[in-house]
Amino acid sequence: MREIGREITSDYDGREPLLVAALKASVVYLADLSRAIRIPHGIDFVELASYGTDADTGGHARIRFLKDLDSEITGRHVIIVEDVIDTGLTLNYLCRTLRLRDPASLAAATLLDRPYRRLVDDLPVRYVGFTVPDELFVGYGFDLRERYRNLPDLHVLRTQS
Repeated sequence: MREIGREITSDYDGREPLLVAALKASVVYLADLSRAIRIPHGIDFVELASYGTDADTGGHARIRFLKDLDSEITGRHVIIVEDVIDTGLTLNYLCRTLRLRDPASLAAATLLDRPYRRLVDDLPVRYVGFTVPDELFVGYGFDLRERYRNLPDLHVLRTQS
């Protein structure tokens, strides 16, 4: 966390980036990351939902906004804060949507990354905490059916066979 905070502080020195987190899992990571960034910056939130699948999306879920940004991002340096990036479909949707609003720059910071699961190329993933295996994590904001978010650390959830 501190390392990513130092990188962002260095990369955006003299600017005031806006950290944009997707609710809910990214909130804990956002709070710690924000405290590790030593330059002025803003914070805002979006909430996205995926639903259904169809031929138009290649069998992938459709994504829609439940909560949009409160901040104007035209001309701002925006850093999307993600809990985990897997296929990249959600991040791709968010990036495409935010680019229409003409930010000065767009980057992503993720706590956990699974690049081997990507279905989308050319994502602006600039800051990565950990590259992890394809396991289910709980705690530190990650949940299983809205449980375990409150655990202070990440845990791999083991299923019993």
